[in-house]
Amino acid sequence: MKSSFSRKVFNAGNITLMILMMITILFPYANVFAKALNEGEDTSKGGILIWPRKFTWENFTTVILDDAFGQALLISISLVIVCTVLNLLVQFMAAYTFLNKDLAGRSWMMVFLLIPMYFGGGLIPQYILYAKVGLLNNYLVYVLPGLMSTYNMIIIRSYLESIPPSLRESARIDGANDIRIAFQIMLPLSKPVIATVALWTAVGVWSDWTSTLYFITKKHLFTLQYLLMQVIKEAEKIRAIIAEALLRGEELAIMPTVTTESVQSAQIIVTTLPIVMVYPFLQKYFIKGVTLGAVKD
Repeated sequence: MKSSFSRKVFNAGNITLMILMMITILFPYANVFAKALNEGEDTSKGGILIWPRKFTWENFTTVILDDAFGQALLISISLVIVCTVLNLLVQFMAAYTFLNKDLAGRSWMMVFLLIPMYFGGGLIPQYILYAKVGLLNNYLVYVLPGLMSTYNMIIIRSYLESIPPSLRESARIDGANDIRIAFQIMLPLSKPVIATVALWTAVGVWSDWTSTLYFITKKHLFTLQYLLMQVIKEAEKIRAIIAEALLRGEELAIMPTVTTESVQSAQIIVTTLPIVMVYPFLQKYFIKGVTLGAVKD
């Protein structure tokens, strides 16, 4: 069927807008990537856009071979795996439990879980609580506080409610208990919402650096994101010192081949690359996983 003129104008405008949005989103990342592949001394002169002037792998070598980076990377990777698996397990089991409308105290338990979504005690009471239970400078401070997310649980429960109850009833007639129904019937049918919540959890854990800032002082428990934050702060201090020296008319030493800015760019690429690589494979589940549970017959 022949498209009308207005439809062609709309398609052209839509494509143009999408291209502009794509450029706006990709340019900052491409700029950082170019700086990561460029010599630090040359980068400090400015003018790097999306292509390095003096190509080098030295920035990435400096980042990867750093002892603190290796340990922090190991901590971050292990946290993503452990937290994602445990969080999904707890939230899926809670969502399945709340499917039972005959559960005693179901409404009160839901209210109890909803209250922390809107009200919190604040950072100081949280710090005191963690200190009392021995979570300070403890690997578990990354894991235990986030095991239960009421929002994610509600998303999973909404999806489970879209699965016909007759499947559970048939399984019970055949002698299956709730554990078997949950993990052998409901879980395989919930792949879209599980993939969605898994990605939310993994991105949140991978990007978190405030937990380290507030509750960790031992360097062997630093996460990669906290290490990156330290590098960023250090870069800001160095730039401020250089600017102040220039204002006073002082001569500066020759910049080294690897600078703080170039290493910082390499760290940003290394820390964001895993998410960038994984995200496209799970993106297809997002709309289905979040919206299907909200559609009722």
